[in-house]
Amino acid sequence: MTQLPPERRSGSAPVPPPSDPYGGDRVAGTGSTPAADGRGDALGSAGAQPPAPRTRRELREMEQRQAAEAARRAGAADAERAAAAEAAERAAAVEAQRAAAAEAQRAAEAQRAAEAQWRAAQEAQEVRRPHAPPPQSARIAASGPTGLPGQHPGRQPVPGPPEEPWYDEGIPEYDDRIPEYDAYEDTRYATDDTLAAASTGPVRGRAGGAPEEWPPSGGRGIVTDADPHDQDPFADWSDEAGRPSRADRRAAAAWEFEEHEREPNRRRRGAWGCLIALIVLGALVAGAAFFLQGPITSLMERFQPPEDYSGAGTGEVVFMINEGDGGETIAANLEEQDVVASSEAFIDEVTSRSEQPIFYPGAYRMANQMSAEDALDALLDPENKLENTFVIQEGLWARDALANAAAATGIPIEELEAAASDPQALGLPAEATSIEGFLFPATYTFGPDVTADEVVKTLVDRSFQSLDEAGVAPEDRWETVIIASLIEREAGSEADAYKVSRVIRNRLDANQFPTQLLQFDSTVHYGTGDDTLVTTTDAERADASNPYNTYVHPGLPPGPIGNPGDIAIDAAQHPADGPWLYFVTVNLETGETVFSATFEEHEAAVEQFLRYLDENG
Repeated sequence: MTQLPPERRSGSAPVPPPSDPYGGDRVAGTGSTPAADGRGDALGSAGAQPPAPRTRRELREMEQRQAAEAARRAGAADAERAAAAEAAERAAAVEAQRAAAAEAQRAAEAQRAAEAQWRAAQEAQEVRRPHAPPPQSARIAASGPTGLPGQHPGRQPVPGPPEEPWYDEGIPEYDDRIPEYDAYEDTRYATDDTLAAASTGPVRGRAGGAPEEWPPSGGRGIVTDADPHDQDPFADWSDEAGRPSRADRRAAAAWEFEEHEREPNRRRRGAWGCLIALIVLGALVAGAAFFLQGPITSLMERFQPPEDYSGAGTGEVVFMINEGDGGETIAANLEEQDVVASSEAFIDEVTSRSEQPIFYPGAYRMANQMSAEDALDALLDPENKLENTFVIQEGLWARDALANAAAATGIPIEELEAAASDPQALGLPAEATSIEGFLFPATYTFGPDVTADEVVKTLVDRSFQSLDEAGVAPEDRWETVIIASLIEREAGSEADAYKVSRVIRNRLDANQFPTQLLQFDSTVHYGTGDDTLVTTTDAERADASNPYNTYVHPGLPPGPIGNPGDIAIDAAQHPADGPWLYFVTVNLETGETVFSATFEEHEAAVEQFLRYLDENG
């Protein structure tokens, strides 16, 4: 080690105690900086780096700004995730709508098919049943002055025998005046000249009377198609010209009777067909409604406004926003505690604001059944926040961390110390005699009814979480936390943290540094319990009774000397590559640190630091 000249020892101005911009309220240094209080003048070979001075108030304000910025970014990330989720919901709703439309179209097609089947059955039922046509041989001559169609004007009916009855043996009477029979006669009217030219059949007359010309001269008549009777004058004709024979009448009546018997069966078959079609159609509609009920309901709910209360609510509720809670988590918790009617209403209110709201961890005074608008306003109003939030800075000693917790929660410091008195009960390694090193640096918020045991356990569990996320095995936690606590107190920047980690590893290697003495002032300060100093005195560096005096005791100190954060834990596991054995801070304002591999290089860096002190008083 190099000694300062006598004139430097006695007259040098005190070095202002710096704070730690990287590790929190750090005021300890190492043996590499010159004595600033006249109590000693030796420069340690390891060389520490006092960081740029900063008050505790400034550090706390910086921590609060960083916490606010982190919360703002978390809120923005939550909003982006909420927007992505909403887009996914809209896409799902569109797909459900398309599926519903397709299913509805299939149901409509099935309904149209059933209706077509029903109409076909009705048409089949309503078709007029056919009737036996009159014999083709019948010819009805024009007769009588009654003016009926086919009557020749001025002609008189030919006298004949009395007309026989139009029924026979119980068979219904045949009547050629029934319109139904007319529908099946292929008749056509013609003038007298046309009929005269077309008539080629024999001349017939009524029985017992004179022959009559057919068709009557100058008259109109009904002409039918030619049939065999026109060629056979002895065919079976009735007694009256144009009337069907008895056999024809019987056949027609029998056929009509059978048709009347078949008609009810046809009607019953048509009714059963319609009933079956209606049953099939109902089953299709019911099935479509069952399978589409969920998507249709979801689609309808999607386009309806979310449920929301009105007004500022009633009663009082203490609502907690925990560290890391995003917008969706906060909305779900509000709904669970019946502060708002639905999380959707709260999220809609958040996204409708022109300026993205920022939520801060803490306990808030709220009410039951508030509108989403009033709930959001209450969370953004600082007057509603219950001050149970505190910060543990990187490198802070456990005693100071518990003091911060006591001040924020109102729990007596004695209760917190009692809750932390059994490290093994909290899950710490067997070597631990206190909870030092395992109170993770972060911002913590607790409700008004929190207990001392809950506070301490939360801080310790958060430390275990960080170690697990960094990949530190449980059996390596103790050594990793000790090295990380040294890095946290000695390094002035993130880049320097990995170099300080390499200096520690190199000095613990007997092949590179035979004495294995770390010679860190920060360890001496922890042993003395005074964290307001920058350097150490000769007596402090020579005090072997201090188990944390790394100027006397080789290797690592018996335990952590503070509570390290994530960067220091990572640096402890991944030291930078380099041959360095020394380091010293040469500029207290910028925190510039020089790392050296040889003692000669280190002496030159110390001279640079002394010039800085001369130039800056």
